[in-house]
Amino acid sequence: MSEAGGGRGCGSAVPQRAPWNLLATTAALYLVMATSVWTAGAAPMSREEKQKLGNQVLEMFDHAYGNYMEHAYPADELMPLTCRGRVRGQEPSRGDVDDALGKFSLTLIDSLDTLVVLNKTKEFEDAVRKVLRDVNLDNDVVVSVFETNIRVLGGLLGGHSLAIMLKEKGEYMQWYNDELLQMAKQLGYKLLPAFNTTSGLPYPRINLKFGIRKPEARTGTETDTCTACAGTLILEFAALSRFTGATIFEEYARKALDFLWEKRQRSSNLVGVTINIHTGDWVRKDSGVGAGIDSYYEYLLKAYVLLGDDSFLERFNTHYDAIMRYISQPPLLLDVHIHKPMLNARTWMDALLAFFPGLQVLKGDIRPAIETHEMLYQVIKKHNFLPEAFTTDFRVHWAQHPLRPEFAESTYFLYKATGDPYYLEVGKTLIENLNKYARVPCGFAAMKDVRTGSHEDRMDSFFLAEMFKYLYLLFADKEDIIFDIEDYIFTTEAHLLPLWLSTTNQSTSKKNTTSEYIELDDSNFDWTCPNTQILFPNDPLYAQSIREPLKNVVDKSCPRGIIRVREESFRSGAKPPLRARDFMATNPEHLEILKKMGVSLIHLKDGRVQLVQHAIQAASSIDAEDGLRFMQEMIELSSQQQKEQQLPPRAVQIVSHPFFGRVVLTAGPAQFGLDLSKHKETRGFVASSKPYNGCSELTNPEAVMGKIALIQRGQCMFAEKARHIQNAGAIGGIVIDDNEGSSSDTAPLFQMAGDGKDTDDIKIPMLFLFSKEGSIILDALREYEEVEVLLSDKAKDRDPDMENEEQPFSESDSQNQSAEPLAPGSQEVDLGDHESPEDSSLDSPPESSPAAAADEAADVSPSEQNSDPLENHEPPSLDGECTDLDNQLQEQSETEEDSNPNVSWGKKDQPIDSILADWNEDIEAFEMMEKDEL
Repeated sequence: MSEAGGGRGCGSAVPQRAPWNLLATTAALYLVMATSVWTAGAAPMSREEKQKLGNQVLEMFDHAYGNYMEHAYPADELMPLTCRGRVRGQEPSRGDVDDALGKFSLTLIDSLDTLVVLNKTKEFEDAVRKVLRDVNLDNDVVVSVFETNIRVLGGLLGGHSLAIMLKEKGEYMQWYNDELLQMAKQLGYKLLPAFNTTSGLPYPRINLKFGIRKPEARTGTETDTCTACAGTLILEFAALSRFTGATIFEEYARKALDFLWEKRQRSSNLVGVTINIHTGDWVRKDSGVGAGIDSYYEYLLKAYVLLGDDSFLERFNTHYDAIMRYISQPPLLLDVHIHKPMLNARTWMDALLAFFPGLQVLKGDIRPAIETHEMLYQVIKKHNFLPEAFTTDFRVHWAQHPLRPEFAESTYFLYKATGDPYYLEVGKTLIENLNKYARVPCGFAAMKDVRTGSHEDRMDSFFLAEMFKYLYLLFADKEDIIFDIEDYIFTTEAHLLPLWLSTTNQSTSKKNTTSEYIELDDSNFDWTCPNTQILFPNDPLYAQSIREPLKNVVDKSCPRGIIRVREESFRSGAKPPLRARDFMATNPEHLEILKKMGVSLIHLKDGRVQLVQHAIQAASSIDAEDGLRFMQEMIELSSQQQKEQQLPPRAVQIVSHPFFGRVVLTAGPAQFGLDLSKHKETRGFVASSKPYNGCSELTNPEAVMGKIALIQRGQCMFAEKARHIQNAGAIGGIVIDDNEGSSSDTAPLFQMAGDGKDTDDIKIPMLFLFSKEGSIILDALREYEEVEVLLSDKAKDRDPDMENEEQPFSESDSQNQSAEPLAPGSQEVDLGDHESPEDSSLDSPPESSPAAAADEAADVSPSEQNSDPLENHEPPSLDGECTDLDNQLQEQSETEEDSNPNVSWGKKDQPIDSILADWNEDIEAFEMMEKDEL
């Protein structure tokens, strides 16, 4: 999400002039930097190898784009596991994720300028004709204003920008007459009604056909939006105004940005994640650089570059000073509270912050960019991909990875800024991992769980819009691209807008002179371009010296000390704060310490003891902070004990032709039979049992003998099915859900329970697949007759020798490791009545409805946090050696008995990963911490 040139480069102060002039000198500056680094850093990559990797990127794009056009178009996105298009309303709802889909061939529009960057000009011309012929922007569908702006409006404008460039060159697009621009203008007018609020902040959603608030619109009742949603409009809307001369678009986007700036927290100069679009009140008062805020900061700096308005740079510098003062804890970037920014709001980071090093390159602040990027790379090397969220000690918090491009983006810009071939090797690793773990016959599939290697049936449009663009540019030389990339700026979706727009049809909007700016370090307002002495102070190994201390940061045992420990926590002469592991409810001294920290002890009727924290009752803000830390530790201890009883999800990997291990399905485990985490995986061909439900003695034992039996859920116990197929000679069993359309994408996994009897006689492994995943195996069985699968605790490395028609993959071993997330807690946790595995339920993945989490905590006082410590409980030490949690995965799970699928087995645990973020130390709690818009 950073600017195309990778930063501004010149050696003296810059007078006010068109910002695009600054970009022209960028390449020369970075060439100087590159020369010094290459001489003593990593060995330079040969041009031949760079070309080979660039060609590999082209082949990968062809595989993704070709399968979309063949199997999905004109649908919005490709479903690569089932080889079909995702059409809104025809697939189970995925919640907010589906708001990007508007029945307007999203992937095609999002890929337009990627085709030109990758020198596929003929394909680009064909794609533009298809858009003009087939795409309808007047559909009766509710879409996200933010996603439609960055993907569709941005895609149309990027396509138009390169179409007129090609037309001027005289070979392609000679027939083009601004048709894409006219479509963009039509879409812009369709989005304008969203701005009909008293604040000028747009509604988060709009109906393309009916607008806002009409009964048939089915939207317009929302009150909140995210900061990024309202603050990531100025590039596309201003470009639309500059291209067309219609100033209304830029004016509306500026008004939204002005309002967000005025509503910043004045003492910290930070903004929250969610804001009320009518009142301007902050709904979520945590602040970071990841989900919900990220591109707001990006667009402030890029608006200055594109539009030349100094106020945008001043605002960015003010925010950047606050970010580096409070949020940046090198190499980490941790959310804080806007009113009390010295207090961390969470102990985990989300994957979207991976764009920030690239933005720091544009800012010219290279050192922290190198540090954070290296930390992220170490996480990727451990898990093959960047998990959707991970903790401060680098364990998986949310295991999904939807093939996000932000890390590749920052890698590209760091290479542009340093010329260090190290970043080419990083890009090579990304290519190898995509081919090895995400590539499937019909495209590239998102990772359902980076620890098991299981797939999700989605390939988002941003994968084609951004990932391949940045990877190709990383390995391309200037002569490999048919136009000068330095003449364009990248939007947050990597769409290209020409820098000459800065002097075209300028808006009459005046600079906001009423804004107040705090006194900052002069360096923040030094508008000179960075030079090599500042970025690399006479040391050709500068970048390497920054990275070196971080090489093993992820693999170090218990690196919890990375979190900032504030000086006031170690007051002279004061005792160390009480730790949860040491607490005893019968110790009077401990009770007195709790009281000082604002923590009350309540004895419940059932004999349990409950802890409740009132921050305002603490003796001081320091004691309140100690109390918060104590509550978090107590909840972590409870969570750890409960998770030890959980069984992680398993993997079913199709290894026969033509899949060769590329398709990995997430499977639910069984509480009986062979434990795949302790024994070698089971491999064999599949066969359907008769009767299919497996509830009686099989009539086709010869068919399942020595194979993995497929059986349908229902009509009897899971254990009974297992015994019948085992007696028939099966070496394993896969139970397929009888609820048609069910999927692990939309439903929680669960463990198959026993039948209440001794199940030690069951020796074979048993796994459960939902209907959608099971259909993939059944369809393959019908088409290829012989289908071989691997039942395991996590996906295994593929055998390149079996894939003669495919490109060779890396020979490095799979690093899919399981890591238990160190989650902060929720506002209330029951530590005194642990559920059995049959009653257990883990936290929802980020796709789950945020309303569910909100409902569960609805009865908790906003200023309270509760925890029920178990008496006489001896939890493991928090400061000792790290517990090996590699085989403990955190997936939402449920356990059912198959005899009655409608029976609810056990109550759902209250979520435990938001205590830090939900806690308002003085006034109120943040009740919507689970509503991250990832």
